Amino acid sequence: MKHGLNRRDFLKSVGASAAAVSVLGCASSRDGIAAAKKNRKPNIIFVLADDLGYGDLGCYGQQRIKTPNIDRMATEGMRFTDHYAGSTVCAPSRCSLMTGLHTGHTYVRGNREIKPMGQLPLPEGTMTLPKVLKQAGYKTALIGKWGLGGPGSDGTPNKQGFDYFFGYLCQRHAHNYYPEFLFRNDQRVPLRNKVAGNRPDGAGVATEKVDYSYDLMATDALKFVEENKTNPFFLCLTITIPHANNEAGKKGMEVPDYGIYADKDWPEPQKGHAAMISRLDRDMGRLMQTLKDASLEENTLVLFTSDNGPHREGGANPDFFDSNGPLRGIKRDLYDGGIRVPLIARWPGKVEAGAESDHISAFWDFLPTFAELAGVAAPDETDGISMIPALLGQAGKQKLHEALYWEFHQRRTNQAVRMGPWKAVRFGAAGKLQLFDLRTDLGETINVADRHPDVVARMEQYLATARANSEFWPLKE
Repeated sequence: MKHGLNRRDFLKSVGASAAAVSVLGCASSRDGIAAAKKNRKPNIIFVLADDLGYGDLGCYGQQRIKTPNIDRMATEGMRFTDHYAGSTVCAPSRCSLMTGLHTGHTYVRGNREIKPMGQLPLPEGTMTLPKVLKQAGYKTALIGKWGLGGPGSDGTPNKQGFDYFFGYLCQRHAHNYYPEFLFRNDQRVPLRNKVAGNRPDGAGVATEKVDYSYDLMATDALKFVEENKTNPFFLCLTITIPHANNEAGKKGMEVPDYGIYADKDWPEPQKGHAAMISRLDRDMGRLMQTLKDASLEENTLVLFTSDNGPHREGGANPDFFDSNGPLRGIKRDLYDGGIRVPLIARWPGKVEAGAESDHISAFWDFLPTFAELAGVAAPDETDGISMIPALLGQAGKQKLHEALYWEFHQRRTNQAVRMGPWKAVRFGAAGKLQLFDLRTDLGETINVADRHPDVVARMEQYLATARANSEFWPLKE
């Protein structure tokens, strides 16, 4: 690595909160303030796109959608090639991120609706990523879509470790980009939009469109950064782009304008899909500039990823842009196209510019990673492994997973395992394993289970103990 930091020196360089407080207390000059920023614990910004495919970014091979700011993040930081989301749909993927557990152990393992508004809530007492960081003195915020507990439940962001929340509590409500209201903490914030046929879950059809919710959330995120220049913060920006909205046909990929794609000879939903992603890219550029203007770049780790693979909803066609790149499958699949996602890490002076990592990792790794960065212990009950050596370019020191595991419950229980270069998928709890060698078959096109009975046996042995029983998510054939 160019910067020559070993792991011990790296962790020393992020500073301890006590030392930062001491420096802040005596700093009366610009140099003193700068020293305080340099020595305090690192800020962490985690940006989670919604249904963005592995191939939707230029730095991952996209040819038609323009993402210059995100691509620059990759040239200034590290691009991961083998990173996986927590699940193949929204709520369980977010639950895995928040709890450091895979979907064989998480409380939420699917999109389970709770009337009148919200999804199955995280229980009181759940140990979450923001709770861990709050123990280390971080100001914590979630701006965007939540989906792990509706209004009045134990699962709301403010009850699960976030000091500040702005956005959608209910992911069905989040299908509307022009809603009548959003939530700030536990209070409804009325917007200037009018919605016809509104339902108790907040997901109506917008008839008067003034406030585009994504723009409001992106701006609020910049405000949060500017207001927290002097204390360590964790910002989880879970934006809704490029998820489809709840209107059918050409309005299913809704964005205020098509921008540079307006004159393209493309179907309307494809113009909307591209314009959404470029709008997100614009705001990643604004975020990087905000960090630079606040002199926070060298003390802020920024991570950019997606909650699952690309979708085929609201008229979107993942084949049009080759949104899953070389991978097979899309959202709701356990082939890699549904769960392997982009991951870009940028931290000038710490993460080597232009680096690439093939470290096999997943959402449940972020909790122990961030805990180590913050100088606190991760909970004992985690499926994750700290990724700090991989981020530092020290692949030889990085601990590896025996296996990564997913289960998805939609009519039946589908399961998947990544074990080194091998990937197994099973349809139904009693189904026969399909086996793929990702070294030679990245697109999972050739089932080699019959050729490698020893690998299949190892996979079956792992699957026998990979999960805990759940009252909401029983195994189904």
